[in-house]
Amino acid sequence: MTAIAKPAVRPHFPHFSSGPCAKRPGWTLALLADAALGRSHRSKLGKAKLGELIDRTRAILDIPKDYRIGIVPASDTGAVEMALWSLLGARGVDLLTWESFGAGWVTDVIKQLKLKDVRTFEAPYGQLPDLSQVKSDRDLVFTWNGTTSGVRVPNGDWISANREGLTICDATSAAFAMGLPWDKLDVTTWSWQKVLGGEAQHGMLVLSPRAVERLLSYTPPWPMPKIFRLTQGGKLIEGLFKGETINTPSMLAVEDQLDALKWAERIGGLSALVARSEANLATIERWAARAGWAGFLAADKAIRSCTSVCLTIVDPAVAKLDAEARATVSKKLVELLEGEKVAYDIDAYRDAPPGLRIWAGATVETRDLEALFPWLDWAYAQARPAAKAA
Repeated sequence: MTAIAKPAVRPHFPHFSSGPCAKRPGWTLALLADAALGRSHRSKLGKAKLGELIDRTRAILDIPKDYRIGIVPASDTGAVEMALWSLLGARGVDLLTWESFGAGWVTDVIKQLKLKDVRTFEAPYGQLPDLSQVKSDRDLVFTWNGTTSGVRVPNGDWISANREGLTICDATSAAFAMGLPWDKLDVTTWSWQKVLGGEAQHGMLVLSPRAVERLLSYTPPWPMPKIFRLTQGGKLIEGLFKGETINTPSMLAVEDQLDALKWAERIGGLSALVARSEANLATIERWAARAGWAGFLAADKAIRSCTSVCLTIVDPAVAKLDAEARATVSKKLVELLEGEKVAYDIDAYRDAPPGLRIWAGATVETRDLEALFPWLDWAYAQARPAAKAA
């Protein structure tokens, strides 16, 4: 490649991590001055803020009124684990996996819960398994958007409206950036740290009436840790879905999430959030076509994520090398960008093929991506020779 001059313009915010993600535009710590610090989350003030968070979430995402929404511990992971441990075992289970987090749920179901009637449908990074293999009389566990592969399901049309089993959807990097068909989802989870740029450790759990019916009619055969319990004495713990959390939440993180939700409302709600994410993806696609050396792990545009955008090096001189050599180039590229303070944390996930992962969710400004692209080209020109030494 010919030498490329170091760019003069830098991204205003170089935060392109896939979690915790960029704070919303205009965010400052001063915006959290009204946080209920030093107050009990069970106080009138604390419960009011937690309830407000649930109500604003429902309104922005247009979650049906008869769906329960709870704030749970341990981020999206905790929310998914609560669903798996509380609901699975009543029917056979279909598991879909095409990246590392989906693979983690497979491990939990098979090796931890030790369920026997399990079918696993797997696809390599960058692809989806055949969704038509899913059977409507079985429970289903899947990720809506593969955060480590940059692959999302195209829609919910493949899920039967007349299903007998439950659908358990990990939507952590999809919620607030992609439309979710609530009538096709019985359990939906995500964390605050993704699309709205909130703080880590808190998760969200949304249950359909069908999921609640399962909770009330089925008791798993294994011991249930307190932190996973959604029922007591044969009844749903309704308080969990009114802000009465299982454990103590961070009221500072709650205030931060409330700020993000209010920002989302001001800019136009879900449609605006989706539009911002899709515009960012389109901007990256145009740059990749111009650059020539970078391509998408998800070759099929119909399943390409608009949040966790995963790129590979398609330059023939590097693409033909083994994974270790390609990783050497991408890691050198990432080091150069971090050293210049123009992009942080954009290396591919540790289990994914070598490349880059650029978060393009709603809190990322398109102009920051546009400022990043010349730096990517510059850094690649610097890093490319590293392949010869690998």
